[in-house]
Amino acid sequence: MTSVDNTTGTAGPGPSGYAAARLRLLQEESRSGPARRSALSGLTDDWLNALFATAVRESGVRGATLVAVGGYGRGELSPRSDLDLLLLHDGKADPKALSALADRIWYPVWDLGLALDHSVRTPGEARKTAAEDLKVHLGLLDARPVAGDLGLLAALRTSVLADWRNQAVKRLPELHALCRERAERSGELRFLLEPDLKEARGGLRDVTALRAVAASWLADAPREGLAEARRRLLDARDALHLVTGRATDRLSLQEQDPVAAQLGLLDADALLREVYDAARVVSYAGDVTWREVGRVLRARASRPRLRGLLGTRGTAAVERAPLADGIVEQDGEAVLALAARPERDPVLALRLGAAAAQAGLPVSLHAVRRLAAQAKPLPVPWPADAREQLLTLLGAGEPTVAVWEALEAEGLITRLLPDWERVRCRPQRNPVHTWTVDRHLIETAVRASALTRRVGRPDLLLMAALLHDIGKGWPGDHSVAGETIARDVAVRVGFDADDVAVLSTLVRHHLLLIDTATRRDLDDPATVRTVADAVGSAGTLELLHALTEADALATGPAAWSTWRGSLVADLVGRVGALLAGEAAVPDASGTPRPPGAEPERLAVEALRTGEPALALHARREEDDAVGVELIVAVPDQPGVLPAAAGVLALHRLTVRAADLRTLELPDALGEVLVLRWRVAAEYGSLPQGARLRTDLIRALDGSLDVPAKLADREAAYPRRRGVVPPPPRVTVVADVSSLATVLEVRAPDAVGLLHRIGRALDAGGVRVRSAHVSTLGANAVDTLYVTDVEGKPLPPPEAALLAAAVESALS
Repeated sequence: MTSVDNTTGTAGPGPSGYAAARLRLLQEESRSGPARRSALSGLTDDWLNALFATAVRESGVRGATLVAVGGYGRGELSPRSDLDLLLLHDGKADPKALSALADRIWYPVWDLGLALDHSVRTPGEARKTAAEDLKVHLGLLDARPVAGDLGLLAALRTSVLADWRNQAVKRLPELHALCRERAERSGELRFLLEPDLKEARGGLRDVTALRAVAASWLADAPREGLAEARRRLLDARDALHLVTGRATDRLSLQEQDPVAAQLGLLDADALLREVYDAARVVSYAGDVTWREVGRVLRARASRPRLRGLLGTRGTAAVERAPLADGIVEQDGEAVLALAARPERDPVLALRLGAAAAQAGLPVSLHAVRRLAAQAKPLPVPWPADAREQLLTLLGAGEPTVAVWEALEAEGLITRLLPDWERVRCRPQRNPVHTWTVDRHLIETAVRASALTRRVGRPDLLLMAALLHDIGKGWPGDHSVAGETIARDVAVRVGFDADDVAVLSTLVRHHLLLIDTATRRDLDDPATVRTVADAVGSAGTLELLHALTEADALATGPAAWSTWRGSLVADLVGRVGALLAGEAAVPDASGTPRPPGAEPERLAVEALRTGEPALALHARREEDDAVGVELIVAVPDQPGVLPAAAGVLALHRLTVRAADLRTLELPDALGEVLVLRWRVAAEYGSLPQGARLRTDLIRALDGSLDVPAKLADREAAYPRRRGVVPPPPRVTVVADVSSLATVLEVRAPDAVGLLHRIGRALDAGGVRVRSAHVSTLGANAVDTLYVTDVEGKPLPPPEAALLAAAVESALS
């Protein structure tokens, strides 16, 4: 095969010339985005045109055309995109000659290492295949000639488009189902830390689906911002291909900073905000479009029946049911009434949102856009009606999400609450979080709406839910920054001074209860007093309790459980009693509350036998996986914590939460350590209690070398490589206990972590008064209350040395 080896001229470049020109184009920093994609498509067209001309000459085939379909047909070739090609022929050529023609085109493409999706069909075969395969039909909608008989493709395109429009009633529901199935499989692009730019909901495939809907003439997507969103997603995919050198659409964590640099963005977070914002536009356009498709299809289905009922000349009046002042329901949407005047009614946008959410209806795109263009600004502070409408919207439950996003899509939310812009589409790097910051705030309001019957001021609960993480758009501690922003927003919205103070307190301390309950010793009097001082009143405590639950439920499955809920409820009960003037905390001596019947029974048995006593309780709760509550009582002696933690690790039990306390039983000689564990099996069945007890006895008497066994297991099952986590950090937490020194350990969750912590504390010659283990995703936060051998807190220099020693042991 011969060809002209240059980058210009009608013959087009040969393989080596094309490869060199392609490389030069991809390395040109001055050309990127749509210009580069168009140039790459044009360069590829020239090369394939030359290949086709030579192949036709050598094979002698006439009546054929080379067709670009799919992404290549749209002229949006990314650096590592597949070439989607169809060799269309009139069916008159000899099969062997046709096969030779195809080989002379496909093999040079493969020889250059380019991915190729190819087919050889007559127009009739292509049309038949499209009728049977929705994806083929979608690809042909973007068919574009590259070389050969242009009339052959023109006729096919006319037939394919006619089929698409004629079969829209059947095809569009199939396409919608395909989109939903893909969304279930790949997730929502704008909430994923490692999103698939093509397959996830709101990605490039959804943009293609919207183009197909428009081609049906049945409905059209909202076009404002859609082309720009598509461009940003394509630009991100181009940069990803250049950075990785692979045809990948998944924006993995390790590639995000280099991709951001390739696009001239500040960092990975700036990149994700760009991608999330684009996906939000695409998702919203999809919601509106598919809703319109459904409306049109329902209208078409009902038209014959209406004609029969009304007669050939009858017409059906448009039904408009009132929802609120200036708001009506029409055709399954909340729309503006004919008499509504946005330019005279500054509360109309909030009233539309509240009425739609309360009725469980989507808001009309036309209505929202009219409000965005004509709405009169609200005065500051807001009038009471505006505040009530906002709270009604927030308290509507699940429908709030779609309504809020519709208002946000047209800029109405940031116009009402300017501070919202900083959290909009902001990613959260903590894997515990399911949502971006803005969506998490709305999800928290949704969760809080179900808890409003528990509190005396549901309005403050809903507002605190909306604002509790508003500080994440600013540097520093988001709770501290959020307190200031929440105060300003509350004043803007029109709350009085007392309510503003409560809201700012709720935002400032929205993590206080969960952090204290899971990381502090509730039997230490300083713990409960610290929380009581921060909260200040029983009413604020009640609101903070509900906000804590709503926040955790809206975070993700790892953030809340019955276990955590019981810990928070215990803390709230103690703080509430203290605020009411009751004996809610231990006296200054630190005498703890009674341990409960079963721990006390096990403690008595441990003192009687001089050996560990334990009880296992399997449990299954609605919000927890199958797990085990393990209670162990051991006569006080050195090494209990590392021994028990090591035995659990050897039995492949993952510690989800733990609590260690020292009990001194009445009329008994000696103290007993009681450890309460919440554990789950890594895999397989749960161990027998007798085996755990035997191994614990052996670990305590030294006949079971726990460190060696754990080292053997680690060597046999090395961890897979991945993103390197930050190193462990151990700090001394000051001013939270008058009875003990408090160490907080933050480290990647790993096999034997608590065992290593316990060994380091034993080596430091301290006693563990209590331990509180909390695991969130891949991270562990362990809080340990330690004393010297006489039961007193450590002097600050000794505490700092101990913290450094533990940190060194974990590193």
